[in-house]
Amino acid sequence: MGQPRPTPDRVTLDEVFFDVVFVLTVTQLADVLETDLTWAGFGRTALLLGLLWYLYTGYAWLTNHLPPRSSATKTLLFAGMAGFLLTAIALPDALTDTGVLFAVGYLVVVAVHLILFLGSDARSGALRLAPYNIGAALLVLAASAFTGHVVTALWVAAVFTQFVLPYLLPHLSWTGAPAAFHLRPAHFVERHGLLVIVALGESVVAIGMGVPTEQLTAGAAAAIMLALALPVALWWTYLTDTRSSEAALAAVAPAARSRMAARAYVLPHFLLLLGVIATVSGLHAAVAHPDEPAAPGAALALSGGVALFLTGVTATRRALRLGITLSRPTAVLAVLATIAIGPALPAPVQLVTITGVLVLMLVTDALRPSRRVDHDGSRPEPA
Repeated sequence: MGQPRPTPDRVTLDEVFFDVVFVLTVTQLADVLETDLTWAGFGRTALLLGLLWYLYTGYAWLTNHLPPRSSATKTLLFAGMAGFLLTAIALPDALTDTGVLFAVGYLVVVAVHLILFLGSDARSGALRLAPYNIGAALLVLAASAFTGHVVTALWVAAVFTQFVLPYLLPHLSWTGAPAAFHLRPAHFVERHGLLVIVALGESVVAIGMGVPTEQLTAGAAAAIMLALALPVALWWTYLTDTRSSEAALAAVAPAARSRMAARAYVLPHFLLLLGVIATVSGLHAAVAHPDEPAAPGAALALSGGVALFLTGVTATRRALRLGITLSRPTAVLAVLATIAIGPALPAPVQLVTITGVLVLMLVTDALRPSRRVDHDGSRPEPA
């Protein structure tokens, strides 16, 4: 049976497949961070994710305008997937030995994105976007010819070119022409929600694959079950906001909708995915050594990752002008407080405590629904 004909407001199977390929980036970066649980390692992870995340958001906007229905569009989209696959494979040593492979994959991703976007109804916006993406790609390519601190500097410049420079030059970038993009809220919200669930699901798979079955004890089995409960709680937290997020985007004019979507789904979701990466790094340690206290770096990664995830979700709600209950910032502080538990007690105790905080937050939110608050200070309404 062939793939059902996609409707305008639904994510296609091709896009889901694209997300599965992209999520290899998340699992690779979790492994990279786990081998270097230091602030320097976290900084490198954030830099690598930032460069790739911006391009992923570009593809989310692209397929929102141009659903992959024709064979030509699908073929080019698969080429973009191949580019992301190359970058993901190169990630562990992208700043050193595999910089050329990463740069080639990155150029493919940028080129395919531009070609497809120029064929959509957002051509004018794509033309304003192109110089910044191409400039970042050339900086990454240039970095592959160097070693040492020059590489890091060029990568930082590439991130600056994509993330920051368009906002500093609104008259010369896509940020000054939001009406060029015609966002479909249902598709956009669903696409990001599916990405989050794929990322959390792949994280669980990565944890399971790393368990030494020949040494599987009752404690390890319990830790594995807890390692599943935490991603479920994180997904549930994200899931509770999808309907209200879609309604918030649909309620504003097209130009304002584009601005709102950019504020809600670029930087906040970067923090959210960075939180997933850090959380997985901490979970690995808890599952691998369930009878031992966590190393300080692993404890910080676990608590800090969940706090980053919650911060990203909260920032998304704020950008969409949805209410923020007191339980959300309280949960962030409570989760961060569990950093002290990891090195003092067996690692799963910290995992149980964090999961309990999330469950309590979700129950509290269910009993007292959040309220939408407009930024102009008008009277709040139920979300």
